[in-house]
Amino acid sequence: MRSQLIATALAVTALAGASAQAATYNIDPTHTFVTFEVTHFGTSTNRGRFDKKEGVVQFDRAAKTGSVNLTIQADSINTGTEAFNAHLKKPDFFDAAKHPTMTFSADKFSFNGDKVSEVAGSLTMLGKTVPVVLKATSFNCYDHPMLKREVCGGDFETTIMRSDWGMKWGIDFGIPDKVKLLIQVEAAKQ
Repeated sequence: MRSQLIATALAVTALAGASAQAATYNIDPTHTFVTFEVTHFGTSTNRGRFDKKEGVVQFDRAAKTGSVNLTIQADSINTGTEAFNAHLKKPDFFDAAKHPTMTFSADKFSFNGDKVSEVAGSLTMLGKTVPVVLKATSFNCYDHPMLKREVCGGDFETTIMRSDWGMKWGIDFGIPDKVKLLIQVEAAKQ
């Protein structure tokens, strides 16, 4: 009986220690970029990014768990060309007046050793939520020399079909449905 009590106490202590590793990380908007790429009639690649984004990551390396909540302002789209930005903000594409934000929420992290290899969640855009898996092409945590705290982040990517969210303008005359989505993120431990 005594050995069972000791084993139970050790298990509870181990679980408490593991949960003590969980931490909140605020996404650094100056080191976080949400960009996209789509081919232009099979010739060149159009690129754009969203300049306004914010979010929080809950991360526990010991337990290999986490969650992400990222909010992106649709009207902050920036392709480097004002006329293109204006068209992308209209109902043909992001309909930024009616749908001012997009969100990525995830609660499943996969690991390769101690590195995050993918994050599974959902992307809400144009009022519709669709499952999305972001694959990590790099991931690292380090002690930031100026912030004096841990920062974690990496490069993540996926390919989506924009029509899954009802964004179909131009598909019938050759503008691709397939869009590469890239997210470079750094988040500072709080």
